[in-house]
Amino acid sequence: MIFFLDGDLMNITIHHYIPGRIRLHYDKSAYTQKQAVLAASLIAVQEGVTDIDVNPHVGSFLVLFDEHILSQKQLLSLFKALGKKYLNDDNLLQAVRDVPEQQSIFGVIVQRLAVHYMKQWFLPLPIRRLIMLSHVIPRVIKALYSSLTGTFFNTDLLDAAALTAAVLTGDHQTASNINMLLSMGEDIEEITKRQSYDNLARQLLSMDDKVHKVDGDTETEVSLNVIKPGDTVVFRTGSQICVDGIVDRGEALVNQAGITGESLPVEKKPGAPVFAGTMLSEGELFVTVKSVGNDTKVNNIITMIDNSQNLKAQAQKRSEDLAQKIVPLNFLLTAVTWLLTRNVTKTMSTLMVDYSCALKLSAPISVLSAMQEAAKNGISVKGGKYLEAAAKADTVIFDKTGTLTYAAPTVNKIYAFDGFNEQQMLTLAACLEEHFPHPLGRAVVEAAKQDNLIHPEYHTKVEYIVAHGIASTIDGKKTCIGSAHFIFDDEGIPYTDDVKRIQTEEAQIGNSLLYMAYDGKLVGIIGIGDPARDDAPNAIAELKRLGVEQTIMITGDTVGAAKKIAAQAGIDKYYAQALPEDKVRYVSDEKSAGRTVIMIGDGINDAPALSAADVGISVDGASAIAGDTADINLSRDGLNSLVTTVRLGQGLLSKMESNSRFIIGVNSLLLFGGILGVIPPTLAAVLHNSCTIGISVTSMRPILTK
Repeated sequence: MIFFLDGDLMNITIHHYIPGRIRLHYDKSAYTQKQAVLAASLIAVQEGVTDIDVNPHVGSFLVLFDEHILSQKQLLSLFKALGKKYLNDDNLLQAVRDVPEQQSIFGVIVQRLAVHYMKQWFLPLPIRRLIMLSHVIPRVIKALYSSLTGTFFNTDLLDAAALTAAVLTGDHQTASNINMLLSMGEDIEEITKRQSYDNLARQLLSMDDKVHKVDGDTETEVSLNVIKPGDTVVFRTGSQICVDGIVDRGEALVNQAGITGESLPVEKKPGAPVFAGTMLSEGELFVTVKSVGNDTKVNNIITMIDNSQNLKAQAQKRSEDLAQKIVPLNFLLTAVTWLLTRNVTKTMSTLMVDYSCALKLSAPISVLSAMQEAAKNGISVKGGKYLEAAAKADTVIFDKTGTLTYAAPTVNKIYAFDGFNEQQMLTLAACLEEHFPHPLGRAVVEAAKQDNLIHPEYHTKVEYIVAHGIASTIDGKKTCIGSAHFIFDDEGIPYTDDVKRIQTEEAQIGNSLLYMAYDGKLVGIIGIGDPARDDAPNAIAELKRLGVEQTIMITGDTVGAAKKIAAQAGIDKYYAQALPEDKVRYVSDEKSAGRTVIMIGDGINDAPALSAADVGISVDGASAIAGDTADINLSRDGLNSLVTTVRLGQGLLSKMESNSRFIIGVNSLLLFGGILGVIPPTLAAVLHNSCTIGISVTSMRPILTK
């Protein structure tokens, strides 16, 4: 099926279509890459479009859309509406990021060889020599500058020495060949590095950021990519605001220091603006979206990738240090070869082979490739040193709630008294708890929903008492639900032996308790638990197989709850009723004992311990503060992602070690071949560059098997 757009935009071919997904091709020669990206950006914000990807190099759009909102015909009409008025608009085009031209290694080789031999075939000898000297002299100047301003013996000096020797001995053809090969190698190295950076950036950009979208009374967790102006989203205490918008309802304190420089949190009420990149310190805000902070995300990723090179793994540093230390040995070997053989060709061959190029290139590419592979698995790594630390970790310390558990408590037991049955008690509790987003309250409401219990609002105004519970009036009689302190101490409800027995039994199995009183009498107790994640036992067992010697859980919860989850998950040791400062102390104690520690958590109170560990890891759904503090963020797949992180780290170290052995082995053979006169200088340069290219490509291969 072909659909030709009218007007002055482009001809669109429907290449492939299934409901909700369509690939369109256009004439890429008629429009610039920026125009194509701009067209995709303008389509992306239309109602019903859930995702769009443009490939300007082949001239195609891949569009995902909701057919309940947008039909295929309407989607094509949107493209039809994009005339030159929009795609030639300078202001719109300036907002589009530059699209780098794609280059292939094969294309660079063909281009360099073609230019080199065209010059030899068609240009007279004097001009060829002038061109050759115009390339050699800058290399010599660069080498002298590098030696005077940095390390004296460096790879630039090696290259310049080989070229100078060839020119001084009158071997201009060899000098020209060597210069061409050096230029080709530099181009290929640059392409390989850029591809590694681009692949990592693209993968990080494709990772879903989640936000809670509100439609009427329904709240749904969705990808930030599908949020559009006019949508309503909700942010709560500890979360990072990721859109620009206007507060529709709610009140909160927002930390805007990163945007406005204000030192104190600012109070936000309905009608107040909020900005992407700020932090909600306390409260709850329902925000009408004006624009999504995609640029903020892009800039954060660029900064993270740049900073990641300052967070090198020790293995990478060792590889680069080894590369630098070997260069003087190259010069020593060259001098010995000249003294023993007095053969210029053999001497030049030793100058054309060095270890440092491949060592310096393969190490960062391996790290960037591992970070990209991590991103494909929903894992954001802020630097190579953290993958290495994860690989070497012998101790993993877990937070409990939200990390080893789902942070989604469920009702496990209901005790009813004074003429109430379990269903009556649960109905009444849900009627009160549905007004407030407390985790225990949500568990009650969910339990009533699962039992199909209808709980109409026949109470008066509901009053929420912080850290205590909820109070209201039903049929003129006071009704309360909340903590033991609230019910027995504040409200004066009689504390009986039955209550004491229930508390003891429920504490032993790790359940939290909600107490309900009606007309001055205790009418019920609800036992609520937070079970371990389904994947926790297998993940912890796998960590031990990978070399983790001990697993520890630290929680602020009760001893009973801690004991229960530790047993379910297979944790070696646990500490209960711990404060945030206690978590930091436990982490520091383990490090002082000489252990390499992973701390994994999700809450605001975990942030100090995450920062104190050798590597801090936040899990999916973590608070923004925990995510910002952590060195590695897991965005999906639960605790299995932790296992994947350790495997990736161990695979990265293994890859870097094997790369170093291969580089030293192959280049040593090339050096000895040059000394023996088996390998001439030009061939030595070809083989050396081929080795460097090969190891770079190998470094980009995935570490994990499917």
